[in-house]
Order: sequence, then structure tokens, then C-alpha cells
Amino acid sequence: MELEGPWARVLHLHDACEWGRAVRARAVAPALEAAAWACLAMSVMLVLEVCYMSVSSFVAVNLLRRTPQRRYSWEPMPSGTARGDDEEAAVGDGGGEAYPMVLVQIPMYNEREVYKISIGAACALTWPPDRIIIQVLDDSTDPFIKELVEFECKDWASKKINIKYEIRESRKGYKAGALKKGMEHSYAQECDFVAIFDADFQPDPDFLLRTIPFLVHNPKIALVQTRWEFVNYNICLLTRIQKMSLDYHFKVEQESGSSVHAFFGFNGTAGVWRVSAIGEAGGWKDRTTVEDMDLAVRASLKGWQFLYVGDIRFFVQVKSELPSTFKAYRHQQHRWTCGAANLFRKMAGDIVISKGATVWKKLHLLYSFFFVRRVIAPILTFLFYCVVIPLSVMVPEVSIPAWGMFYIPTAITIMTAIRNPW
Repeated sequence: MELEGPWARVLHLHDACEWGRAVRARAVAPALEAAAWACLAMSVMLVLEVCYMSVSSFVAVNLLRRTPQRRYSWEPMPSGTARGDDEEAAVGDGGGEAYPMVLVQIPMYNEREVYKISIGAACALTWPPDRIIIQVLDDSTDPFIKELVEFECKDWASKKINIKYEIRESRKGYKAGALKKGMEHSYAQECDFVAIFDADFQPDPDFLLRTIPFLVHNPKIALVQTRWEFVNYNICLLTRIQKMSLDYHFKVEQESGSSVHAFFGFNGTAGVWRVSAIGEAGGWKDRTTVEDMDLAVRASLKGWQFLYVGDIRFFVQVKSELPSTFKAYRHQQHRWTCGAANLFRKMAGDIVISKGATVWKKLHLLYSFFFVRRVIAPILTFLFYCVVIPLSVMVPEVSIPAWGMFYIPTAITIMTAIRNPW
């Protein structure tokens, strides 16, 4: 006897629910459970990496006192001080010949709001005027902004500042292309060191006096990286969160890499490079959106060492601005995340066969620097917290352990907070 009417519809609905539960139990649940355990494994890898970086940074700097001035030679430039005197005192009686030639590069792209501040800060750097060249690399597509930047450069040139205004016919390679083109000029090739500042960065006048001596007295150092100070971090919640994240990046990631491996990823700005190291590493390349990291890895494989000087006892920082809109922040994070993963794909083989790096450094580059921090971390953040956990609520057959859902994220948060400088 077949049921008719409402009872038939109820029976069909019951059968459909039973079929759905069967599919969920046999197909969805196993796949989701496999994804959950994969995410738990990645969580363990990430928390161990965070522990390693935090402990190594704390032990190296706070316990073993492996600060920059203890690990490397540092002496003030002739007749000057590390804190930066006026220009005449810095040059002293011996003239500027004792100072190396320094190129200061400022890549720009339609920077109407900040071009004056960045150019002015670069031109105010304390260094003998005949031993420094300010190079403004203007890739602006707005003719009006180009005129403004060019006029600003001419204004500083009229004040006897050695400043060069350079433009290109096309924006090929974007920032990497601009930096590469800037280094091709004859006057740039005569320089010993190059300091790079993005258009929204404002170095203090004594920046060169505090960083260049590390390069002068330590021929194996290729890069001196300083820390960023954020002038707009208190605008909104987004900028405050970014400040916490980047402060941790500098205080823990950069500091531990510098102290333990003499390697870390160049941040693309607020750093000073040895020109010969850039040339030996193959120069700037535009094959990824993280040209700064690309150059750093290639230079490290050649045996060059990097130094981070943002610790509290030898504090060097450069003022900068954070993205204050979600659109700008999303664009920045997409470029950093995808670019780093793409670079890992391109350079993994080169790292393995490199003869200029030790096995320990290769392992650090492949596993810690690239795989865990640049591949595992973003995948875990999205897959586990945005996909697996929400879906597990609707699939009762899958149970995620409390240690993976609560304890590990809490541990990472606590370690990030306690190692944050302020």
C-alpha cells in the first residue's frame, strides 16, 4: 500500500535526508577529516616554528648578548659620531675622502602626498655632500605629479644637493625594473653602498652614520636592515593590528634570522646594500612581486651575511606609513604572500644545488624561511579557520581536538604578544 498526500511527501523528505546523511558520512566526512588532520599537522609545524624563532631571538640577544655591536666591528666615521653631528662636523678636517660613496635610491609611483617628505628626508641625511648621490626614480604615470617631483628635485639641486631625477620610457619590471635601471647609470656604479627608501619612508639624518660603519668594517656583510616606525598606526583598528604584526616580524623574525643565521628577507626599504653584493647576486630581477626577497636569497646563497640593527640597544628605525584601507592592505598582503610562494617555486632547486650555502642554511631557507612561513602559514590561516572549522560544525562525524582548535592558536597568540616590543 502506497502512502498518498502529505504522508508521501514526508516519506520522500525522510528518504532524502537519509541519503544526504549517507553521502555526508561516506564522502564529505572523510575528506573533511583528512583536511582537519592536515591542518592540525600544519598547526604543529607553525607553533614549533614560532617557538623556535621566539626562543632563539630571546636567547641570542637577551641572554648571549649577540647584539650587532658585539658581533661585528663598528666605529664611527672619521671626525663624526654615531648619533649624527652637523655636516661640517661629520666631514671633519680630513674632508670627505674618508667616506665611501653612497647612493640613495627613492623609487616613486604617483606619490603626490609624500614625495616632498621623502625627498626632503633623503636630502637631509648627514653625509659629505661630495660623497652622496640622491637618486629619485620616478615611474609616475600622471604628468602633473611628474612635474611636481621634478620641480622638487630641481629645487634641492639649486641648494647644492647632488640629486638626480630619473625616469623611464616604460614601467617594465615595476619597482625592480626601476631599481635595476637606476643602478645602470655610470655615477651609480661608482658608489660603494646604496640605501633604498620607499616614497613613504623618512630616514633620520643620522641614518647613514649609524648603518654604513657596519658595512665599512665588516666586508662580509651585504645588507644592513633597519626597523620601521609607523607614523599612522593609531588611525584605526586595521593599522593597529598591522603594527603588532610587523613589530613582531622585526623583533622576532628579523632578529632571530640575523642573530642565528645572518640571513633574513630584505624588507625592500630602509636598508643599505653593498653594491658589489648586488652585482654578485645577479642584480635586481622582476620575475616575482617580491624582488627584495629574491635578491636577498640569491645574495645569501653567494655567502653574504645580513645584519638587522633594530634591537633596543642599537636602535635604528625609519618612519613609514601603513595601509589604512582594507583595499590597500589586501593588495599588499596578496603581493607579499603570492610573491613569496612563487619565489619558493622558482628558487627551491637553486637552493638545493647551491655551493655557497651550508647544509644548515639550506635547511633553514627551504623549511623554515619558505615552506613554513610563506606556504604553510597562509594556507593554514585560510583553510583551517575559514573552511575546515566552519564546515565541521555542519558535519557531526568530524571532531576537531581542542588542542588544535584552541590551545595552539592561543599559544601562538601569547608568544606573539609577549615578544612584541611594545
